Amino acid sequence: MTMTSVREALRDAIAEEMRLNPDVFLIGEEVGEYEGAYKVSQGLLAEFGSKRVVDTPITEAGFTGLAIGAAMGGLYPIVEFMTWNFAFQAMDQIINSAAKTHYMSGSKINIPIVFRGPNGSALQVGAQHSHDLSSLFSNIPGLIVVSPYDSSDAKGLLKSAIRDPNPVIFLENEILYGESSEVPEIDYTIPIGSASIKLSGNDITITSFSRGVGIALAAAKVLKEKQINAEVIDLRSLRPLDIKTVIDSVKKTNRLVCLEEGWVSSGIGAEVTSAILEQAFFYLDAPPKRVTAEDVPLPYSSNLEKYSLPNKDTVVEKCLSLFNLNVVNN
Repeated sequence: MTMTSVREALRDAIAEEMRLNPDVFLIGEEVGEYEGAYKVSQGLLAEFGSKRVVDTPITEAGFTGLAIGAAMGGLYPIVEFMTWNFAFQAMDQIINSAAKTHYMSGSKINIPIVFRGPNGSALQVGAQHSHDLSSLFSNIPGLIVVSPYDSSDAKGLLKSAIRDPNPVIFLENEILYGESSEVPEIDYTIPIGSASIKLSGNDITITSFSRGVGIALAAAKVLKEKQINAEVIDLRSLRPLDIKTVIDSVKKTNRLVCLEEGWVSSGIGAEVTSAILEQAFFYLDAPPKRVTAEDVPLPYSSNLEKYSLPNKDTVVEKCLSLFNLNVVNN
C-alpha cells in the first residue's frame, strides 16, 4: 500500500489503462500542454503524445460529440470537463447521444466512454461552478454514475469505468484532489454498483458519497463520544445504487440519515430513503432523515457558502433527533 493523493490516483488509473489499451485516449480543455486544470493529467502528454492526450478549444458540445463519435467507432475516450457545470453545454450530446444510443440501436452500438471532472462545491467558485449534478445524471437511463471519496476508490472505480462498455459519469471533487490515502500497489479494479462500509456501527446508519463521506466520518466521531456507534456507508456508485448494503445496515441499526451536498428535492437521499421505506420499513425505529445543502444556488460569500453546505454538526443533530424521537414515542 502506498499513500497517494486522489489527484495522483486518478492520473495513475488513466495512465495504466492507456498502457493496457491503445484505443484509450484523453480529451478536454488543457489536458495536454498544461497537464490538466487540476494537474490530473500530469505527465500523460509526455508519455503518450498529442494523438492520445488531446487539447481542445473551449467547446464542450464540440469535443463531447467528437468523443462520442469516436466511442461509436470502437475507441475508448476519457472526456475531462474542467468543471462538471461546464457539461451543461454538452447535455444534449451526453443524454441524447451517449446515454440512449445503445438502446435505440437495438444493442448494436456500444458507447465505451468516461466523462470525468470536478463536481459540486469547492471554495468560493460561485453558484455557476458549484452545482452538484449527482442526482441529475442518476435520473438518466443508459448512464452509469459514480462518485468516489478516497484515493483507492478513485483509482479502482476509474479503471472499471474506462473498461466498461457503457457511458460512465465520473464525479470527482476539487477539494478532495489533494487528500491522500492508501492505495494498493497491485493492478486492481473496484466493481461498479458496490457500496463501501467506511465505519462499522450498530446504532445508526449514515449514507453519503464523495466529499460527504468525510463529513459523515467526522460526525460519527462526535456521536461516538455520546455513546452512539454510527455505521458510515460510502455509496460511491449512484447508478446503479447498492441499496442492499444500506438495507442490511438499517436492519442492524434501525435508523438512517442520508447526507449529500446536493439539494433536497429529488436527491440521492430521497432515492435511498424511498428504497428503505419500501423494502425495510418494519426495521425502522424512527423516520429516516436527510441532510442536504440549503435550497439556494451556492453563494460566493465564504460565510454564506459555509452556512449553505452540510456540516458535521448538522449531521450529528439529525442523528440525535432520531434517538430523541424514539424515546418520546416509547
